[in-house]
Amino acid sequence: MATIGRKMATWAKQLAYDQLPEKTVHETKRRVLDSIGTALGAYWSPPGKITREVAMATAEPNGCTVWGTQHRTNPALAAFANGAMVRYLDFNDTYLSKEPAHPSDNISAAVAVTQAAGKTGKDAILGSVIGYEIQCRLCDADSLRAHGWDHVTYGALSTALLAGKLWDLDEDQLEHALGLAGVCNIATRQTRTGQMSHWKACAFSNAARNGVFAADLARRGMTGPYEIFEGPKGLMNELSIPDAKNVVLGTKGDFMIDKTYIKFWPAEYHAQSAIDAMLQLRPQIDVNKVEEIHIGSFEAAVSIIGSEPEKWRPTSRETADHSMGYCTAVALIDGDVTRESFADERLNDPQVLGLLDKTKIVEEPELNPGYPKGIPNHIIVTLSDGKKVDKRVDFPRGHAENPMTDEEVFAKFRKLADGVVTGVTAEQIIDRAMRLDELTDLSELFAFDVTGR
Repeated sequence: MATIGRKMATWAKQLAYDQLPEKTVHETKRRVLDSIGTALGAYWSPPGKITREVAMATAEPNGCTVWGTQHRTNPALAAFANGAMVRYLDFNDTYLSKEPAHPSDNISAAVAVTQAAGKTGKDAILGSVIGYEIQCRLCDADSLRAHGWDHVTYGALSTALLAGKLWDLDEDQLEHALGLAGVCNIATRQTRTGQMSHWKACAFSNAARNGVFAADLARRGMTGPYEIFEGPKGLMNELSIPDAKNVVLGTKGDFMIDKTYIKFWPAEYHAQSAIDAMLQLRPQIDVNKVEEIHIGSFEAAVSIIGSEPEKWRPTSRETADHSMGYCTAVALIDGDVTRESFADERLNDPQVLGLLDKTKIVEEPELNPGYPKGIPNHIIVTLSDGKKVDKRVDFPRGHAENPMTDEEVFAKFRKLADGVVTGVTAEQIIDRAMRLDELTDLSELFAFDVTGR
C-alpha cells in the first residue's frame, strides 16, 4: 500500500499548471503581491537586516534574488531571508483550522526554487499552490498546537514538496524529500509563548530553508526515512496527529489557496475581528470614560493571544501583535492598527496600558462553535455613565467570507512600500505581480532597488 508521503508525491508530480482555475491563479498573484508588500514593510526590521546579511554573505551568480537587491544567493538562504521579511510584521495571509497557519510563508521557497531551476512565473504559481495545499490540508487534519508543537513543522513538508516539484523530481525523490524534511524539522511552540522574540519572524522561513535543502538533497540522490508519517516513530505517532492519514489533496479546482485570508491589520489573525469590532464601536466611545472592555472570545484566541500575563505588558513588537488586548486598545485610541502601533515607545504608553488594565478577555463557550469557520469576538464596552455598547464580528475584512478587493490589496501594498521603494517602482511591482503568469524571469519582479536607509 502506498505511504502517505507517496500519495503526496504522486499528487504533486501529476499536478500541472493548466489544471489550475483562473480564480486560483488570480488569488496566487494577489498572495505574491501581498507577500512582497509585507516584506517591504519589514525591510528595515532587525530580522530583515540580519537574515539579508546572512543570505548576502553567500554569492551564487545564477542563483536566487534576495528581494529588494541585485544579489543572488543559494535557494535555501533566499527562502530563509525573504521569508523572514514576509513574516515579520504578522501581516501576511492566514488560514485557520485545527491548526492555524500563515501559508504565504511558502511563497519565498517557491520563488527561490523557481529561479534556481530556471523556471517561469507559471511555475512559481504552481509551486505556491502546492505549498498552500499541503500545509492547509495538514492543518485541517490535526492540531500541532494542542500538543506543544508549532505549525511550521508542516511547513518543512510543504516547502520540500513544492521545491521538489519545481526541480522536476520523480515520485521516489519527492517521497525522499518529504522524509528528509519531516524527520529533522519538528519545531516546538515555545516560539509563540510568553514574551516573543525575533525568531517568530524566522520560524517558518527556517522550515522553508530546510525544506528546500531536503529537496536539493533528494534531487542529488539522497534517500530519506520511509513512512515519515505512519512509521512507528513517524510524525503521526510522535506528534499525536493520527488524522494526517485522512488528508485528501485538491482536485478539479478545489484548492486551499482560495480559502485563505489576506490580513487587513498587522496583528495575529484571531484579533482581526476584535479590532474590526472596536473600530465599529469607536464613534460611540469617549476613550476617557471607559470603565471596562469585555472581550468575549473563543478558545483558540484566548489561549494564543489573550491569556498569558506577558500579553498584558508586552515588551516586544512580536508580543504586542499577539496581544488581543493591546491591539484593541490601540484601535480604540488611534482609530486604526498599523506598523507604527507597535513602536517601542508605544509599548509603554500610559494611555494604552491604562486601557489594558481595564480589559478582560473571557472564553465564552457559545462562541467556540463559530471557529474556525469564523473568528467570533464580541466586545462590550462599559462607560463611566453606565452606558454599554457592544459589537460582535465573525468575519473581519479580509476573511474568505469577507474578502478584500484587488484595489484594497493594491492599497495595502502601496502603504507598505511607501518610503522603501519609489512610487514608480511600487506600481511596476503591482503590474508585474498581477502578470506573474507572463513572466519568464522572476528577477523582473523581485530584483528591485530600495530607497532610504
